Order: sequence, then C-alpha cells, then structure tokens
Amino acid sequence: MQKAWKHIVLSFLAAAVLPGCSLVDENLSDCETDYRIDYQLRLVTNMTTELQTQLGLQTDIALATALKTYLSDIFTDYAHDVDLSFYDVGEEAARLHHEQHIMNDNASSYTLYIPVRRYMHLGVANLEGCENVSLEDDNLCNRSHLHQQVADTLSSHRKGIFTARLPMDVKEGVDQHFDVRLYMVNCASALVLDTLGSHIKDIKVYTAGFATDFDIADSTYRYQYTPVFRTDKLDLSDVTSSKLCFVSVTFPSKTATDTDADTKIVIDTDDPFVTDDADQTLWQFRVYATLRDNTVTETLLSLKKPVLPGQLRCLTASVYENGTVSPADPTVGVSVTLDWDPGLEVDVEI
Repeated sequence: MQKAWKHIVLSFLAAAVLPGCSLVDENLSDCETDYRIDYQLRLVTNMTTELQTQLGLQTDIALATALKTYLSDIFTDYAHDVDLSFYDVGEEAARLHHEQHIMNDNASSYTLYIPVRRYMHLGVANLEGCENVSLEDDNLCNRSHLHQQVADTLSSHRKGIFTARLPMDVKEGVDQHFDVRLYMVNCASALVLDTLGSHIKDIKVYTAGFATDFDIADSTYRYQYTPVFRTDKLDLSDVTSSKLCFVSVTFPSKTATDTDADTKIVIDTDDPFVTDDADQTLWQFRVYATLRDNTVTETLLSLKKPVLPGQLRCLTASVYENGTVSPADPTVGVSVTLDWDPGLEVDVEI
C-alpha cells in the first residue's frame, strides 16, 4: 500500500503560516493540508545579572563589557547550523529522515517530505566550529548524544550549543502546527583575578568537574571522567593593568541532588538558576601562579554551587605575593600548594 506523504514547511524563528503547496509540485495529492514546524532557539541565561552582581563596580564596567563581548557567540539566540533527525517510535528507534542546513540568519524556511506517521524528532544547533564536541550514534534516537573529545586538557567550546526533542504524530488530511524549542546545553565560568601587588611572572587557569556527554532524547548528562579545560585569557590591556580574566565554556557540572553518574537536569523554579549548594565539591578553578623565583603556587578553588545549562558563573579573587589566590566568596573552598611540583599533582575527586 502506498504511503501518504506530507509537505512540511520548516520555519526557523518565523511565525508566519506558509501554505502547504506554495513550494511543491501541483500534482501531489495531499497538497490541501497546511503543516508547519516552527523552530525557536530559547536562550535562558543569567549572564547580565551575573555580570552586574560580580562586576558591578564602576571600575569593573569595562572588564564586564569585554567578558560579555567574548561570550557573544556563546549566549546567543542565533542559529548558524542545524541538524534535524526524525526517528521511528518503535523499539529500534531508527532514524527515518535526516536534514542538515546552514542558516546563517535568525530566520529561514525550506521544504521537507516525510511519510504520515508518528516520529520522535531531535534537533541540534551550532555544532559547526565547536571542534571538541561532536554528534555521535545519531542513527538511533535513544543513543544519539553529544560527545566531548577525550584528551589530557581540552579547549573551551566555541559556540552555544542548543538541542530539542519533540514527539510528532503526523496525520493525513489534518492541518497541524508543531513548536520545536531548542535550549542551550552548555555553560560558562569566569575567574577574575586582581594581581595588584603580587608581582607574579605568569598565571595559568584551568577548570574541571563538568559533564562529558549529553544524551539528547532524554536530556541527560553523563560524567564518564573528569575533563580538564584550558581557559581563555581575555585581552584586557586597554581595560585594566592589574586584573586578569579567564573563561571556559563547557557542559554543566552536577547539582546538589545528583547522586548517580548520569544526571538529568530538571529545573522547576521561578528562577531557573536558584539552586542549593552541594555537600561536596562539584567543580573547580585550578590556578597556577609562577613567581619571580620561577617556583609555582597551585591554588584549587572548589565550588559547591553548581553551574547549569545556559548559566554564567563569575568568581572574583585576589592574588597574593606568594601566588596564593583568595576568593571573594567565603563559601569557595581553597587548597594551596606552595612550590608546587607538577610531578606530584594529585587530582581532587569531583
């Protein structure tokens, strides 16, 4: 028996209903049906509030502006590229249709033909250019996931990555409208250091304690190991002579209620970034300050407050003459090793 097919108009960030037959062959039998899928990138973030709270002083406004500029490709509702998959809802959950498009805009539309049936639809936006994150096992719905490259140290994610999932029952002869909302799955952390009077020669900052994989169909993060991220040091030469800012963009940390290796992020609150502190360390800044005598001081800044998808965590701290880093937030744990030897480095369990 011949399958019924539908003409779909996929509209990205567009609200207008497009006629079902405006772009297709007049001879198709099911052209009388209007069918629309709207895609919207929904950026839910605390970036502005966090910058005002942590860097709200008059002397820090230029620094906050520089940090916001750096993060403009991360916290954005702009979709560059999209990967769209439509899966069988049976036990195999195999992919039945796949589309990839370069949008380079905040609005786009095109046509798609798929049989009338039930689907599970998964979408991913902004993977291109994010070299250490890839879409893996996407031929099967329940195995499709974002995988982070495995290495001793990793560079930050270069884009804000968004995903969506939506069950779709495509019916014959019925006008239908599906809303697909893509939400951000990565986050950012920033450390602002005041080095006035410290006379250090160099300083390097790393972050650790974040997820390694993200299962798209059930919105679950996995923590397979503890990746260490190199931070990006902002160029503040025109802004300040004593302050430094280091930033990393990663998957989120665990939260206070997470007890298993795999974690589903569910936020049910009026403020999506209000969370409880954990009893143990969730993630870290690892700071290595080289002194004038070429010895290195290691400071581990351990945070019990999680960083969530779409969130920016900004921590301010001062650097002393011996290279020790002292955070302004008294809830942050501090562990210092003077004359640190990299050969004796021991990972703190996170």
